[in-house]
Amino acid sequence: MSRFLGIGMTHYPLLAGTDEHMAGLLRWTLRDPDIPAGEKDPANWPAAMRAEWGEDEGRSAAAGHRARLLEGLTRCRAALDEFEPDVVVVWGDDQYENFREEVVPPFCVLAYDDLEVPAFEVMNERGSPNAWGLPDDFRVTLHGDAQAARALADGLINDGVDMAYSYRKRAGAHFPHAILNTQLFLDYPDAGARFPYRLLPITVNCYGQHAIARKGGLARFAEIADEKLDPSGPSPARCIAVGRAIARHFAGRDQRVAFVASSSWSHAFLADALWHIRPDTEADERLYRLMVEDRFAELAEVTGREVVESGQHEILNWFCLFGAIQELSLRREWSTLVTTDVFNSNKPFAVYR
Repeated sequence: MSRFLGIGMTHYPLLAGTDEHMAGLLRWTLRDPDIPAGEKDPANWPAAMRAEWGEDEGRSAAAGHRARLLEGLTRCRAALDEFEPDVVVVWGDDQYENFREEVVPPFCVLAYDDLEVPAFEVMNERGSPNAWGLPDDFRVTLHGDAQAARALADGLINDGVDMAYSYRKRAGAHFPHAILNTQLFLDYPDAGARFPYRLLPITVNCYGQHAIARKGGLARFAEIADEKLDPSGPSPARCIAVGRAIARHFAGRDQRVAFVASSSWSHAFLADALWHIRPDTEADERLYRLMVEDRFAELAEVTGREVVESGQHEILNWFCLFGAIQELSLRREWSTLVTTDVFNSNKPFAVYR
């Protein structure tokens, strides 16, 4: 009979960079000429945001934010090592990386064996040195299990989930950083190089209407004024249902399976109503409260529109985890929500047993 562990964590790309660059997205946003001057003026920001921004545009506060994130990641890794999983199933978004205009699947099992990938492509493109001082072309090996991934896709299809699958990364594409950074950050002291566990990645189309329209990334307001929205991503309720089905697939096996939801929640650069300046902390705290109180029925009622309006696109990865938690009757052992106004996104962590 299989045993299970659930983990929720962030894959915040700027954690792989230096403190100097951690608030770089906000500095970039404040140069958008179409954001009203009053919104960009720190004098009009909340007191906590002004304090975090400080006199050096967030550079001093970055070390404290990093320390809180590493504390959460250390707890997640300790739980993983204690559990000693046979396989680590990771739900992560594809941010206009492997999947582009050719096809955008709502969900996709990546049926890959071991794959060597560049570790710092995202940070290199943003002009930030990596936090470890390693060469820009440093690479890590992600240990995969194509056979187990194929079996999962087949099992899901036979359980009524029309699951897509991929045998090969798109040529010339970045490997999805949601998956890569999961290994990088769970093995933070060694920059992912010594992570011993096999990954079974499942991508979720978290970016939905913005997957192609904004190329899964940053956009100036002038660029989105007349944007042609893409079809919606999967709803939170559908993510819960798929998470349940994935849990059922593994329940009948004799394995130790860890499930990982890899994402931050509200992202400033996706929160249009807040002018891309800060994340929607109020929305995140509301859903976090539902999570810690096990109010899963109310979580299932959250709509895709609510998620998008709050810039919480990537939280869909967590809804997959919520489904697995319910299917397997896992209980929350520990969690925390690291909030910020300056460092782009609020980062939750959780361990379920």
